[in-house]
Amino acid sequence: MNKLHIDSVTKSFGGRKILQDIYLGCETGKITGILGPAGGGKSTLLEIIFGTIKGDTQFIKLNDTILKSLSNRKNKIAYLPQRSSFLPKECKIRKLIPLFCTQENAEKLYDLKMIQPFLNETPRNLSGGEKKIIETLIITYSDAEFILLDEPFSGVSPKNVDELEMIIKRQVPYKGMIISDHNYMTLFNMADDIYLLSDTHLRKVKDLKELQQFNYLPKN
Repeated sequence: MNKLHIDSVTKSFGGRKILQDIYLGCETGKITGILGPAGGGKSTLLEIIFGTIKGDTQFIKLNDTILKSLSNRKNKIAYLPQRSSFLPKECKIRKLIPLFCTQENAEKLYDLKMIQPFLNETPRNLSGGEKKIIETLIITYSDAEFILLDEPFSGVSPKNVDELEMIIKRQVPYKGMIISDHNYMTLFNMADDIYLLSDTHLRKVKDLKELQQFNYLPKN
């Protein structure tokens, strides 16, 4: 079992505190879910974990190795950004998959009914929802031990959300996952632990009632 340890993360932009004293843990075989209001710092936290943004303070460790740079994370942590696409626009999906996945995982992706209609398409010809599905699947089946998914269900139809959820969960025995999304019911169905990021702090929550108490959901 591999463990990812995130501790003492703080971040400010222009004097405005975004993250304060953040602690989070993740291990292979489990999904950690993060909820929070738009602009509340979820994407910033994931980017700090991945290494594309540096926290004002941070301590991130994978097993016994302290991760100080982006190169330390290579092939260990994979990240799906919320918006920017990482796929070359003119390359067919079939040829892109082996760039990110082992041969074994590439074959698993080729066999998925959800991805088969797009294998001979290029990202340029896909809708926003279709592109999000492809990117999520490629990252989830990549070589990395830990997967960070920032709003993987955004723009995806409800029917496809259910199927995408099931496919992601198949990889859980082999990966540790941190998933941020506004689809709180899907996250509660998937995740072993749920956290709420609001007012710069990360709090563990156990049910919808606690989301109401912290004003993430309206009170009845």
